[in-house]
Amino acid sequence: MVQKRKIPLRKCIVTNEMKPKKELIRVVRNKDGEVFVDQTGKKNGRGAYLSKDTSVIEKAKKTGILNRQFNTEIDLSIFEDLKVIAEGSQHEK
Repeated sequence: MVQKRKIPLRKCIVTNEMKPKKELIRVVRNKDGEVFVDQTGKKNGRGAYLSKDTSVIEKAKKTGILNRQFNTEIDLSIFEDLKVIAEGSQHEK
């Protein structure tokens, strides 16, 4: 019997859905307080996951959920980066 590899699931902080890690974008706050988009998913720091969906990213921007999650002010450029990634992933499908 072939062992099926376990797919790592993570929860989107906006929709609260559990999804495979590959379908989410990781945003990280490192110990210096810098917040950035982590496309490798391996950088050190506190991570939060968002669905690769522009409407989810818009909602995160409006509700300020990332600000609460990281307890800091999130730069709007982060949301622009997220949108570019989300739009890119929608074209791949």
